Amino acid sequence: MTDDQPTTRHTFLQRIVRAAKLDPQLYEEVEADKSAGWQALGVVLLSSLAAGIGTIGDFGDYGHILSGLVWSIVGWLLWATMTYWIGVHLLPEPQTQSDIGELLRTVGFASAPGLIRVLGIIPGVMWIVLVGASIWMLIAMIIAVRQALDYQSTWRAIAVCAIGWLIQALVIILTIRAAAFSYDAK
Repeated sequence: MTDDQPTTRHTFLQRIVRAAKLDPQLYEEVEADKSAGWQALGVVLLSSLAAGIGTIGDFGDYGHILSGLVWSIVGWLLWATMTYWIGVHLLPEPQTQSDIGELLRTVGFASAPGLIRVLGIIPGVMWIVLVGASIWMLIAMIIAVRQALDYQSTWRAIAVCAIGWLIQALVIILTIRAAAFSYDAK
């Protein structure tokens, strides 16, 4: 390997930075790179770890970090699957062609802005960091969806994300209510 060839780690870090910079070409690149699935998983895990560290000050323990890592993987898989279904079957454009792998890779890299959540550990800024990171990640998600689904319209990508978010929120609310009902029944 010559000095001008990037290492895998170097490329991974560059991709994280480009994803955080909302570079549409990065999302096209990882959409096409079938070997980038592990990198996408790495971004999801690093972003979740950053969130866990960033919330230690308010939650005070480390147990939520492990559960956060597990839930981030589950959430990533569900979100990519739901986005695929909505984008390809419910709201496709004529040129839309995608598969679940493309969505997993692009959506995974859309979590890159979440790395700033580690700054939430600084006293007094956790909620500002979390809200800022959430907005940034949402914008990254819209770009990722637009690129992965080959949309011409950003509005359609916004619609896919909004519908997915509503479904996800409904599932979470129903799950919490079912758990509360189950707990009260005991």
